[in-house]
Amino acid sequence: MDAKGLDFYRQVYAVVRRIPRGRVTSYGRVARMLGRPNAARAVGYALAALAGKADTDPPIPWHRVINHAGRISIPDTDGGASMQRKLLQAEGVVVGDDLRVDLEVYLWEGLHLVDIDDIIAGRG
Repeated sequence: MDAKGLDFYRQVYAVVRRIPRGRVTSYGRVARMLGRPNAARAVGYALAALAGKADTDPPIPWHRVINHAGRISIPDTDGGASMQRKLLQAEGVVVGDDLRVDLEVYLWEGLHLVDIDDIIAGRG
């Protein structure tokens, strides 16, 4: 991966670290916050790259990012969806049997422009 891709991943992680406990946002919202409205899939790749790296410092709460429809969308082949559900429920987020989260209740709208500017400039 080139330096630009690594910078984008770092930016994604900086945004995701700011999602409050008990709230969720979508891959697309994270991408839009970073000025990359068509990069929702890249946000997913950035979070998938964390697999097996649970000891990041500070921690990156990857589980707080779901799809635009409010659903956990990672495969459960390795227990990923089950783990995400468990982590969200531990924070008080209600996750339905269909792996949906009520975005009207739990959606985090995002950061202020000043915070986003700091992240993009590498100051956050």
